[in-house]
Amino acid sequence: MFSTVGAIGVSPSSPNPTLCAAATATATATIPPHQPPLPPHRRLPRSSSLTLVAAMAGEAASSSPSPAPPSSPPPAAASIRRRKTRRASIGQLLILRVLVSNVKSLQVAKVERAADWRAARTYKESGVIFEGKVEGSNNGGLLLRFYSLLGFLPYPLLSPSHSCRDPLRTIQETAKDLVGSSIAVKVIEANEEEKKLIFSEKDASWSKYSSQVKIGDVFDAVVGSVEDYGAFAHLRFPDGRYHLTGLVHVSEVSWDLVQDVRDFLNEGDQVKVKVINIDREKSRITLSIKQLEDDPLLETLEKVIPQEDQQMPTAQSLSSSTIEPLPGLESICNELLQEEGITDVQLGRQGLEKRVVSQDLELWLSNVPAKDKQFTLLARAGRQVQEVYLTTTLNQDGIKKAVQRVLGRVP
Repeated sequence: MFSTVGAIGVSPSSPNPTLCAAATATATATIPPHQPPLPPHRRLPRSSSLTLVAAMAGEAASSSPSPAPPSSPPPAAASIRRRKTRRASIGQLLILRVLVSNVKSLQVAKVERAADWRAARTYKESGVIFEGKVEGSNNGGLLLRFYSLLGFLPYPLLSPSHSCRDPLRTIQETAKDLVGSSIAVKVIEANEEEKKLIFSEKDASWSKYSSQVKIGDVFDAVVGSVEDYGAFAHLRFPDGRYHLTGLVHVSEVSWDLVQDVRDFLNEGDQVKVKVINIDREKSRITLSIKQLEDDPLLETLEKVIPQEDQQMPTAQSLSSSTIEPLPGLESICNELLQEEGITDVQLGRQGLEKRVVSQDLELWLSNVPAKDKQFTLLARAGRQVQEVYLTTTLNQDGIKKAVQRVLGRVP
């Protein structure tokens, strides 16, 4: 292509064939060696390259003054003019070659950037994972190379595996060690007009590891940030790294009354958690700590209070005055007798618990096996606890629904 440009740069009326050969040889010598082809989405169309070169060549030819016809000058003067013409033609050719190369480079770079923005949008829409090289960091995140573009990976979207590796280091210190390495990420924003290219390593980790998590699984975990509504816990996988994060809601922290999560959990604590829910559409995992302990709702009275050297009265019917029911319990028992399927309600033993499960009066179904259609409930308020015996034809689910209806009626 540039040999042709050389021919255009030489005056067609030049009588010196050696000049043409020299110019052609010079242009040919400056052509770079063959380069490997670019990826398909970044190639400059051939027609664009030829049009660009032709336009530049035309401008150079039109700007070069045509030499005047010879008027039989003296031999010495004619030789000097031929040397000057030859030097001028070679100089023009070299300048033209540099201009064409620079303009072509700018044009190619522009086409490459446009193609790379299209590729970024395709990655975002398809959700395909991209391996990007970390080229730097700042106070907010990492700078990631995406072909000719430079994108941004915010620190909150990094996988927890980096911070859990050395919890004592700041995220900025950890980020410096990542410069030069490659990270698997997903494109979550690609806006060419605003020059925004945002990545997420958390999204990529979810795609790679969420299939290994099932409801009911138990994980070793490290507590991350602690909020008023619960605590985030990073799950440790068999490879020893912490790839995913779940939420332990405040209601799943402990069976005890939890007024402040920070009274039970702090950042960096090592805990065991149970997976109780997975929302794969929203990429969320719900965890529980208390469900790894015995459910006090199903405990017997013997488990919740010490029994040594205690004399417990036997069960009495509501008409008996021997056992004083807990405040508010008598009205609840009377309402239970109005429920279909419940034929008798009796009050049982009382005691004091070691811990406070609820300040309000609540009825919980005990795990004592039913005998002769008699089920046991535990009435609890503060540290006080009392047994309630139901004679009923209902099953456990029926009893739970009956209790819920009664508690809804009793103020």
